[in-house]
Amino acid sequence: MKHQLEFEKPILELQRKLEDLRAHPEKHDIGVSFEVEIAQMERKIGETRRQIYSNLTAWQRVQLARHPKRPFTLDYLGTAFTGFTELHGDRLFADDRAIVGGFAQIGGHKVVVIGTQKGRDTKENILRNFGSAHPEGYRKALRLMRLADKFGLPIITLIDTAGAYPGIGAEERHIAEAIAVNLREMMLFKVPIIGVVIGEGGSGGALGIGVCDRVLILENAYYSVISPEGCAAILWKDRKAAPQAAEALKITAKHLLEFGLVDEIIPEPLGGAHQDTITTSANLKDCVLKHLSEIAPLDEAERLRRRYAKFRAFGQFHEPEAATMRK
Repeated sequence: MKHQLEFEKPILELQRKLEDLRAHPEKHDIGVSFEVEIAQMERKIGETRRQIYSNLTAWQRVQLARHPKRPFTLDYLGTAFTGFTELHGDRLFADDRAIVGGFAQIGGHKVVVIGTQKGRDTKENILRNFGSAHPEGYRKALRLMRLADKFGLPIITLIDTAGAYPGIGAEERHIAEAIAVNLREMMLFKVPIIGVVIGEGGSGGALGIGVCDRVLILENAYYSVISPEGCAAILWKDRKAAPQAAEALKITAKHLLEFGLVDEIIPEPLGGAHQDTITTSANLKDCVLKHLSEIAPLDEAERLRRRYAKFRAFGQFHEPEAATMRK
């Protein structure tokens, strides 16, 4: 209950009433038996939960994607994957703890897995830089992907970042160049690449490990060129317009699937991934294995052709016909 969101308050209020009824039945004027009253209250809570979570707005899904109890990359590495061995450092400057990666197994497949990692508390968030990677994070990711390509191991990326770190140090060490090189090199790796947006998918920070043969997204995650707050500050001159911006940006999993920007939505338990990490991990594992079984048998040249075509098809443009010259 500590991290209850605003739209979840009706559920919280009903749960408090239920707890009070169980703890102090003598205070309540119950016209029916105690067991019947409890059952009715539990049904009402269930119906309220279904009603709320079946009609979430884009902004409410953004809030769920940012939920502090939501599973992070390391949580999935301990559940959906096995035998994870972390590798550190970019061999150029430092080890960015906002990106973790190494060797692992999933469903019997040996893979290299890379993901952005946030923190649970202030100390860990400082260590992980709130999941916003520096240039060395993307260069570490590139080093690991090159290892995977060399040894013929599929690459799995788990994306959960508000964006790459925009600080002065990151600019001095060429954050834009680091991301750009990753985009180019990921397009050329011969091994299968599957990306999963597990929480926030923020702009170039997400794309830096997001050029994949298949892009999957959890039901309450989002993927966007800019945060709703950033969009609101630019268009409405007020960050409080973030809910309106979230709707306009079309950043939910459903919208992204309709636009062809992701390949499949991974279902979450009612109330979000944090309500049942084990079930969410099982769903993620099954979905990754399904897509891996589809793209792994492809000829390397065909896999590269499809990957290139996939990203070239994003977006729309129109070229007007040349104006007819007047006589």
